[in-house]
Amino acid sequence: MGQDQSAFFEAMQHEGVTPLKPKIRHQLAKAKTDADLFDLRRKSATQGSDQGLTTDPIDWLHPLDPIEWCREGVQQGVYRNLRLGKYQLDARLDLMNKTPTQAKEELVSFLNESMRLGIRTVLINHGKGKHASTIGNKLKSYLSNWLPQLDYVLCFHSCMPQHGGTGAVYILLKKSESARQANLEKHSRRR
Repeated sequence: MGQDQSAFFEAMQHEGVTPLKPKIRHQLAKAKTDADLFDLRRKSATQGSDQGLTTDPIDWLHPLDPIEWCREGVQQGVYRNLRLGKYQLDARLDLMNKTPTQAKEELVSFLNESMRLGIRTVLINHGKGKHASTIGNKLKSYLSNWLPQLDYVLCFHSCMPQHGGTGAVYILLKKSESARQANLEKHSRRR
């Protein structure tokens, strides 16, 4: 250890010096204009941190039914590859045995963090059961309702058997702005 480091550690031994607690930091991908900030504040005020997702009672799906959805404009080949589990799974979230409120909070936090890190393909394990009223099936029903409401979700589909079958779901997220820009630059060089 160098002289500077030992002096630093010695200075930190004094009374009243405590380590800082880590904080979650969020970085904006680009500078926001006044109009963007106004829209963001308006959405936050009307939707709250859970982005308007509700845990109100809904019709429960059949436990063996897969869930699926694709946003308009997504190429069918991309959706097919997601459905068949051909994309590398970059992150995974386990919601088994969570309450709908806990699942909603963890889902939004997880997907926001995935977007911030530039992660595109994720797997959510919600569990399953034999009856429509089991918690795994309730969470599957809520996910089927919540995911299309999130702007950054492009498509989702129940997993292949090796990844959890109807007890889990693949989700494809939008590219981050920096990834989109890098892709544009990459393809413009080819011309």
